[in-house]
Amino acid sequence: MKNIKYILPVVLGLGLFSCKQQKTAMDCENKIELSDEKQDFLGITNKDKLSAASKRALLWDDELIYGNEWFFKYETYDLKGDFAYEEGVVRRDPSALIKHDGKYYTWYSRSTGPSQGFGGDVVKDKVFPWDRCDIWYATSVDGITWKEEGPAVLRGEAGEYDDRSVFTVEIMENDGMYYLCYQTVKNPYSVRVKNQVGLAWSTSPNGPWTKSKEPILSPANNGIWKGEAQDRFAVEKKGDFDSHKVHDPCIIPYNGKFYLYYKGEQMGEAITFGGRQIRHGVAIADNPKGPYVKSEYNPISNSGHEICVWPYNGGIASLITTDGPEKNTVQWSPDGINFDIKAVVKGAPHAIGLNRTADNEKEPTEILRWGLTHEYKNYDYQYIRGFRTERMKHHTAKGVVKGKEISVKDQK
Repeated sequence: MKNIKYILPVVLGLGLFSCKQQKTAMDCENKIELSDEKQDFLGITNKDKLSAASKRALLWDDELIYGNEWFFKYETYDLKGDFAYEEGVVRRDPSALIKHDGKYYTWYSRSTGPSQGFGGDVVKDKVFPWDRCDIWYATSVDGITWKEEGPAVLRGEAGEYDDRSVFTVEIMENDGMYYLCYQTVKNPYSVRVKNQVGLAWSTSPNGPWTKSKEPILSPANNGIWKGEAQDRFAVEKKGDFDSHKVHDPCIIPYNGKFYLYYKGEQMGEAITFGGRQIRHGVAIADNPKGPYVKSEYNPISNSGHEICVWPYNGGIASLITTDGPEKNTVQWSPDGINFDIKAVVKGAPHAIGLNRTADNEKEPTEILRWGLTHEYKNYDYQYIRGFRTERMKHHTAKGVVKGKEISVKDQK
């Protein structure tokens, strides 16, 4: 009587995960087989009496039920040299790591001094740690000891779209050229200011960098503020998911085009059952310099914060953190737009700088084995640290070796 399979109707929409990759919603209405093996693994008491939780579990793919290749745990550690904590200096949001002439390179947001918030003069004060930033870069031979090389991209002249701050940068290397995409803010940095995305390019990671004259991505313009007060929660119409800000840009060469992934913040952003209303979108171009056209399928996530994406198995993987009902998940898309959850992790480092030199096809999270992150020393000052991850294949009590029998005597 082994492996007897029961046919069960499963209600569409109950599952956090899709039935199978690349299948339509109608496929999920098909009856699902519950084998003795699956019943035993999921610990389901009665095949004829299924709770809503058991029904959701039956929507999971077998690779999710029995596999763990997308699951990981992490730890962070201090770095040396110029990335050691320095009082009075903000270093945050490290870019991905690339390697050139035997050295690792990263770019990051850098500012000095404490933040005053929005309570004072938003024209003259520093309202956030990422306000009044320039983009700097650093190099390292071993990924541990870092040398700060100086500024790469500076804020624009007064009146330009990036005259207040340039920050949260990401690097892309393509066809012998280097591209930095980053957030921009125009003065004054008010509560209702609309962030944009800028681009700079160079033939060398050491620069010099040429900046785009205009932003390559801007928020949607279909939201309507309510009243004149600087209140970002007061709206007559919220508009698209990115009607207020476009943040954390990252460009990935994919399928002969360039996919610009970004975080969208909505006018009148609310707190829902998942926390802050933060979602991701993508804009696509034929050329690294644009023009970038937002996908008609946006938003492409229900959650997230900083963008962390990488190519894998012909598609795009994404680490979703911090905000929303699907936070702390690893997701994968076969087409760079339609993502499914592959793992729910305990947490992840902030503002990950991926190691782009890794063999990202070795396994799904190989590119996460080590890289850069930032940590808050306090609200005013952050510094760049390292992180490492490893796959969790099993869990045991202290002193227990998996597969080794422990006698009752040994346990006393």
